[in-house]
Amino acid sequence: MSAFNEILDIRAGSPPSPGEVTISGNDPVLPTSFRIGETAAAAIAGVGLAISDLWELKTGRRQSCKVDVRHAAAALCSNKYVRIKQQNGSFISMVDERHEAMRRLTQAYQSKDGRWVLPHFGLSHLQKRVLSLLDAEPNTHSIAKAVSKWDALDLEMAIDEARACGGMVRSNSQWLSEPHGQLLAQKPVVEIIKIGDSDPEPLPKGERPIDGIRVLDLTRILAGPVTARTLAEHGADVLMVAAQNLPQVGPYVVDTSHGKRSCFLDLKNKEESQKLRHLMKSADVFSQGYRPAVMSGLGFGPEEASEIRPGIIYVSISCFGADGPLSHRAGWEQIAQIMTGIAAAGAEKKGVEQPKVLPAAANDYITGYLGAYGTLLALARRAIQGGSYHVRVSLCQSGMMIYRQGQLKNYRSDVGLNETELKELWLETETHLGPIRHFRPVLQLSETTPFWELPTAKLGLSPPNWAT
Repeated sequence: MSAFNEILDIRAGSPPSPGEVTISGNDPVLPTSFRIGETAAAAIAGVGLAISDLWELKTGRRQSCKVDVRHAAAALCSNKYVRIKQQNGSFISMVDERHEAMRRLTQAYQSKDGRWVLPHFGLSHLQKRVLSLLDAEPNTHSIAKAVSKWDALDLEMAIDEARACGGMVRSNSQWLSEPHGQLLAQKPVVEIIKIGDSDPEPLPKGERPIDGIRVLDLTRILAGPVTARTLAEHGADVLMVAAQNLPQVGPYVVDTSHGKRSCFLDLKNKEESQKLRHLMKSADVFSQGYRPAVMSGLGFGPEEASEIRPGIIYVSISCFGADGPLSHRAGWEQIAQIMTGIAAAGAEKKGVEQPKVLPAAANDYITGYLGAYGTLLALARRAIQGGSYHVRVSLCQSGMMIYRQGQLKNYRSDVGLNETELKELWLETETHLGPIRHFRPVLQLSETTPFWELPTAKLGLSPPNWAT
């Protein structure tokens, strides 16, 4: 089944009319045999179709939407293309050197039993835990030597017990033979579960599709922030909620915070936790990306949220999904790739031994778009039927969908995006950092052009209040 048809099945209802959804172009756009540009375009088109559904509820009119596959593929790398303006007028890349150094360590290393393990070093506390477990120094030679002393599955289990991040590289068939892979294979790529009853809520008035929809964004580092950023493209009032001491990655924050405001709240502090509870009472969407059970332990799980605010759309974004034997584990983009078979298949296609990850954060961004898609569908259900809903998406589910699209038999490793194509996507915006250049929204709609009303947010700048 094509990615778009798989996504369309989640929506149900009448299929789009001829010409209502146009996806143009095809892979390869980036140097991989996987159809990541086409899959991303399908997810973005799903967002467009869901926006059209809401627009029809609001105005009686539908919209047509268009997505260019090449632009969708570029958007999977959007954090790499953020540029900041210098005094001489030139734009230079925003790079977090510390994060890049840790990211370079995040690769597959061969274990004692001949398999491969990818320990993740994406944040400093994860790096410390893994290096302590391995008794290794922060360089590839030392890590490789340490990993070679372990059997792969034993090391994966030890990483889990240390509450670090990493895993054994699997083929897709191996993943699907395991209980967790089998469980996810039975689920749709976006789950929308009714968790409470409430009266129908018509969409707020406004010139944009989701003007007046209030979104609490308790996520960080790509997938979750992309969900809320996508909602902001269509008029939502998005308030990011973070704790001041949580580690962040600068370019990722800049790339995913367009259209949002940001405040700091420490949910372990009773007074500040009460402020979030107060915000939730008048919110429409609560999006979180913590490990399963963390938010419930703080009093903000899906069941608690639906009691605090009947009619809430609660969004959970994770690596492994909300249930199953591996659901408690932390995970990043690369973990979803090694688990679902993408990294192993990429190595086979390139004729190399070491598993290779994708040239873009495809799982992160696609999961973000799917989270927004599920949220929009749930808002439509709430408007018609009433109810509170739990939307669940995961990086592994997205990885499995990418894998289901198959691989290109022939692709060139020198493909990519040229400067002319990139210029079509550039926006220059005045921000708290000064002028920056970044990508505009990729989705095109016939009546309501997606855009961000606010520049990318400075973390913690806003008070914990709604804009209107």
